[in-house]
Amino acid sequence: MKLTFIGADHEVTGSCHYLNACGKHILVDFGMEQGINVFENVPLPVDEAQIDYVLLTHAHVDHSGMLPLLYARGFRGQIFMTDATADLCSIMLRDCAHIQMQEAEWKNRKAKRHAGISEIEPIYTMEDADGVIKRIVPCHYDSLIELCPGIKIRFTDIGHLLGSSSIEVWLSENGIEKKLVFSGDIGNYDQPLIKDPKKTEEADYVIMESTYGDRLHGERRLDYVAELTRILKDTFDRGGNVVIPSFAVGRTQEMLYFLRKIKTEGMVEGHPDFPVYVDSPLAVEATGIFHKNIYNCFDEEAMELVKQGINPISFPGLRLTITSDESKAINFDDTPKVIISASGMCEAGRIRHHLKHNLWRPECTILFVGYQAVGTLGRMLNDGVDQVKLFGETIGVKAHIERLAGMSGHADKNGLLDWIKGFQEKPERVFVVHGEDSVCTAFTECLEKEHGFSAYAPYSGTRVNLADNTIEYAASPVRIKKKAGHISDVFARLVAAGQRLIAVIQRNEGSTNKDMAKFADQINSLCDKWDK
Repeated sequence: MKLTFIGADHEVTGSCHYLNACGKHILVDFGMEQGINVFENVPLPVDEAQIDYVLLTHAHVDHSGMLPLLYARGFRGQIFMTDATADLCSIMLRDCAHIQMQEAEWKNRKAKRHAGISEIEPIYTMEDADGVIKRIVPCHYDSLIELCPGIKIRFTDIGHLLGSSSIEVWLSENGIEKKLVFSGDIGNYDQPLIKDPKKTEEADYVIMESTYGDRLHGERRLDYVAELTRILKDTFDRGGNVVIPSFAVGRTQEMLYFLRKIKTEGMVEGHPDFPVYVDSPLAVEATGIFHKNIYNCFDEEAMELVKQGINPISFPGLRLTITSDESKAINFDDTPKVIISASGMCEAGRIRHHLKHNLWRPECTILFVGYQAVGTLGRMLNDGVDQVKLFGETIGVKAHIERLAGMSGHADKNGLLDWIKGFQEKPERVFVVHGEDSVCTAFTECLEKEHGFSAYAPYSGTRVNLADNTIEYAASPVRIKKKAGHISDVFARLVAAGQRLIAVIQRNEGSTNKDMAKFADQINSLCDKWDK
């Protein structure tokens, strides 16, 4: 009865936990790492072919994206997840495989120009994705399921994404009984479309995320419809496009929910008939899955619209593009428009083409509506870089960069605390995972010192004996070695800070002369201090 931490430990992506109990080898999530990874992850303690079960909290790639690789390396067990997650994984894992194969093909074409560079194989193929999808076992929320003698599980709505769940796991072995709860990604409260997180009352051990464990989304929630309306009007008045890098599953549908309200109520003065493009085949398919799961997953507000015969995420002027030709045509139309495209962090997909066509145009707006991991193009644009490289071409960043602050599928610090306080009695121990290094540490200290929990933030490789609550092996952090000649992380941070300063200066154009003079004096003073 042992738990080993594999991925998303003092990091945000690549979630994976290994459970060995009742003679079974079980994984909870098997996600892909995204952005910059600071620490090395240990390999699985057993061969992939020995894994009996996978329990999946939700469909996001950082929790599910390596499942086809598991299959490619011999896994033939069962994967348990909610009904809606099963629907989403059937499209998302194929999409991941398509991207892997495309990227390998592109790199190999590029390598042909240089002698001595061997061909690159994709991490996994479409056949691997199809194979692992056939191993999926859909499960209803709140149903008790017996995996095998000694192990039972139950999925509970955690309000992060359509079909997302926390997972309760009951273990009974050698006369010892223990209950684990894996939080998955805990949802933000009062999100459009989906329900709020549901709490769990009992657990011996809790494995919980901490993505926003050091910050609050804000005391006063932003009126997203009003703020989005302002951004649309300002941009359309300039004659520009609003380009929204958006996660194809979840955030895209939330944006459609807001845009339906804005369009049906004519809130953008002077531009009542603006077109909205969803330019992502994955997002189009995911929107269909949202329709399919209305009655199981939608919240009361969305259901009220459904009862009136109103589709909450569709409206006149919505255009869904599938083919590459349809996608290319969007940027040859001068009509001011909204373009929603994946990926949400601008790392792949059609959004990069839309950025290439719109970033250099000062009349346009790039609107970020979700988390941007360190090292991604989205994060760099948020931090104020003045130029980026896309498809081998340097593009100046002239467009307005905007954010819908606080719009997140993740609970903030107060939301996380509210969820963990839902247990009737304090668990024997809370393991804090799925957060940046400093955030994991800070949230663990908060749980211990301010709220009286026994909490621990494991590094990859840490192994826990669940029978007696002992940490058999406390892994130390192993930092990923930097390649020779690369710029240091600290200096890169300094450069990024300088680029952000330039962006802040530009955004202050039009301020009072007094304020701009004060700002200039502060910058000069700082330069005098550090100028060598």
